[in-house]
Amino acid sequence: NPLLQIILQLLTQNGGLQGMLGKMQQAGYGDQAQSWIGSGENLPIDASVLSQIFGQGQMQDIAEQLGMSRGEAEGQLAQALPDVVNGMTPQGQIPEGHNHLVNQALAILQQQRGG
Repeated sequence: NPLLQIILQLLTQNGGLQGMLGKMQQAGYGDQAQSWIGSGENLPIDASVLSQIFGQGQMQDIAEQLGMSRGEAEGQLAQALPDVVNGMTPQGQIPEGHNHLVNQALAILQQQRGG
């Protein structure tokens, strides 16, 4: 799944789960981020704020990797990101060694894609 690989790259480039959550809090979206980690319902995030959180350049790079417009890429990320973060935090908290797991998963996906 190219989108999953891109989400893992996004996490890696932004300091893992904690770094990404910190960026979200700084941008005023800490409630959404905390809902993805917690055991309750995942709050949605508006696709247009992803450029605000991660930067337009990073969103443009992601769009190019996916072969779509930045708006389309942001829409797909906004839908997938809460589920991925939720799946990576099964006990409602960031697990120890999660950055290592992200890097391992990314390496496996890159091997499967031949690069």
